[in-house]
Amino acid sequence: MGGVGLFYVGAVLIVNGLMLLGHISVKGAVPLNFFVGGLQVVTPTVLILQSGGDAEVIFAASGLYLFGFTYLWVAVNGVTDWSGEGLGWFSLFVAVAALGYSWHAFTAEADPAFGVIWSLWAVLWLLFFLLLGLGRSALAPAVGVVAVVDGVITAAVPAFLIVSGNWETGTLPAAVIGVIGVSAVAFAVPLGRRLAVSPEVNAPAATVAAR
Repeated sequence: MGGVGLFYVGAVLIVNGLMLLGHISVKGAVPLNFFVGGLQVVTPTVLILQSGGDAEVIFAASGLYLFGFTYLWVAVNGVTDWSGEGLGWFSLFVAVAALGYSWHAFTAEADPAFGVIWSLWAVLWLLFFLLLGLGRSALAPAVGVVAVVDGVITAAVPAFLIVSGNWETGTLPAAVIGVIGVSAVAFAVPLGRRLAVSPEVNAPAATVAAR
């Protein structure tokens, strides 16, 4: 995933996490989801069309659609108030696919940092499945916490380091990202209760998501 696109993935994950915590309204999160979702669909399409059939380029571009479709779907649901169940089940597909991309990063690419990052994305999208696909609206604040943390450690910070020429993969960054990410999941429920605006304010986002 290119550094520029990844940077804005971080932004939209943070915004969507804040939405689930009740700090941003559902409709307030719609524009950025449209912007980033569109970017994550147009970019891989252009890359594939210009790839000349290069399998590595096509594979690298293919994963972007998983996120582009997610954010566009969030935006459409926010505008139309459509049910989030379909997005939830698609999120399960994304979670499983992310495990495959994680395995590829660890093995074929020898990139442990992004192997961990893809694994954390698999966990986050699994949480989206529980929230949306299975209608577990009580999980909204906890999922919001994980989304915000992942937006920072798996997207915004790595992307900034990539575009500034300071990114280095390896065991140490993989371990740091992994520890922070796993800790966010482990403490998501109590942190969500503390950081959510209030159950009443948070209810609209959770209700729209799970409806």
